[in-house]
Amino acid sequence: MVSYYCNNCKIAVEKSECPICNKRTEMKSELYWCPSCNIPLYEETCPLCHGRGAYFTSDARPVFPEERLLIEIMLDQPFAFLHDSVWNGTGNRYYVNGKRIPFSVSNLRRYDPEEIRAKLERYKPQNSYGPFNEMIGRWIQANAQHLHFITTEARQYVSGYSQRFLNTDNVASFVSFSGGKDSTVVSDLVRKALSNPSVIHIFGNTTLEFPQTYEYLERFRKENRKTPMLRAENRDQDFFDLCEVFGPPSRTLRWCCNIFKTGFIGEKIKRTFDADNKAVLTFYGIRRSESASRNTYERSSVGRKISKQLVASPIIDWLDYDIWLYLLTTGIDFNDAYRLGYTRVGCWCCPNNSRWSQFLASIYMPEQSKRFHDILYRFAVKMGKENPEEYVASGGWKARQGGAGIELSKNVAIEFKPCATDAKSFNYVLNKPITRELYELFKPFGVLKFDMGNPRLGEVYILDHKTMQPIMKLQGRLGTDELRITILSTPIAHRIKTAEIELKFKCQITKYQLCAGCHACETVCKQNAIKLIKVGETGYQYRYEIDEGKCNHCCECINHYTGGCYMRRVLLPRGKGYSENEQ
Repeated sequence: MVSYYCNNCKIAVEKSECPICNKRTEMKSELYWCPSCNIPLYEETCPLCHGRGAYFTSDARPVFPEERLLIEIMLDQPFAFLHDSVWNGTGNRYYVNGKRIPFSVSNLRRYDPEEIRAKLERYKPQNSYGPFNEMIGRWIQANAQHLHFITTEARQYVSGYSQRFLNTDNVASFVSFSGGKDSTVVSDLVRKALSNPSVIHIFGNTTLEFPQTYEYLERFRKENRKTPMLRAENRDQDFFDLCEVFGPPSRTLRWCCNIFKTGFIGEKIKRTFDADNKAVLTFYGIRRSESASRNTYERSSVGRKISKQLVASPIIDWLDYDIWLYLLTTGIDFNDAYRLGYTRVGCWCCPNNSRWSQFLASIYMPEQSKRFHDILYRFAVKMGKENPEEYVASGGWKARQGGAGIELSKNVAIEFKPCATDAKSFNYVLNKPITRELYELFKPFGVLKFDMGNPRLGEVYILDHKTMQPIMKLQGRLGTDELRITILSTPIAHRIKTAEIELKFKCQITKYQLCAGCHACETVCKQNAIKLIKVGETGYQYRYEIDEGKCNHCCECINHYTGGCYMRRVLLPRGKGYSENEQ
């Protein structure tokens, strides 16, 4: 049973938004176990046997025979639950016939992945789907009414939201397709609700997807030939190479998302839909029950990461239980990684993955897991950890906060020398010689004029883009590392106070010293004016270019990230012996 309560109006309602005040309501879910039919239910009274069920858990998913066999092997009881009803409930607890079994994923180190892999191969031919399919058949029949309700509501939402926006040439639409269970459901719902099999799908290939995800993607293409499946991917950079340069991503420093996902999906959207001139309606498979952060998401909103994007989330209030009820009732294909026990199928090495997911990767992806383990171990050594192996095994790398010990972190610091004679002049000693690329980063401030200054001194004037009057002057010869910036008039970057303007200068200098091709600035720019051009053989050598014809001097690229550059947050040394105020 799912119930909603509006704390503002003090009433029970049917949806997650109150129809009176339009505010978010509090959601509560309860599942029950029917001992006679041996299945979980949404209602306390079983629709099949009419018996009374007992409270089970708040959410649950079926355990497929592949994962069931793995659990049995780890318990040293192969096929002990072959004819039983096995489920995984809230808190990653395993249940057999409605009762919790003494199995925990908290102590996985005592298991040998190679030994388990060998036993899985030995017992695999004897594993059967027969009893599982019989149980799922009863479960589907007992929960049919609930599925009809949530499916009808979701389709009506898709249809209504589409009619609101897609009746104009200024809005395009697509399904964001990850290859996971949620986006698979949304894909099916959207195409059926719109009676249109040709809705464009965009798959963001991070290059770190599970092998089963790529296999499923190919099956999806063949089974849905009328559905265009576009790929957005970074073909120039290698995740493992960048881990050596930036350090591995952590929960708070997921630089990989910008480099391998967000930026390239944004670029694919712009190229596919002429998104400079159109808004794009995106159907997402986001669900609030997935995490605390996603619980704050609205069902309909403006995109947080990609400009000019309208976001619609048809299944935002669905539980895992609902997702599997839909998939197994409709019989549509899905990613086989879920059969193995994975609960999410994003990047297989994501720092947000659970230890259980890591353990599964060590069984089913031994070569990739070994390679990533070695990278983590070398990073721990570089960081000076007393026990590198423990740091890796315990997941300490997932909590890292900055770039201490990383060579590139030296470029975070900006050496500043105040001018004794002019309060509006600022002297900087850069960490790399001045090149023409430095001037690209000052285009957002105004119009560059190279012929107004003294070329012998390396002077370049910047004019206000509206009045064409000088507002600042750069002075620094090519090949040297000393740069002087003088404020001639204000406002600059929509600021009047000298201290605030000087912070904007530091933002752009930081970009110049740190730019490693993360593509974050490309995504931020709503005018599509910023491009990163690969200039070296390594995965972090890029040239920053700003198209003067597209730049409207909004300065959003300057202001968007603290300190001006996303990679500054990744590489900024933190911890004992470091102070951000000194950088």
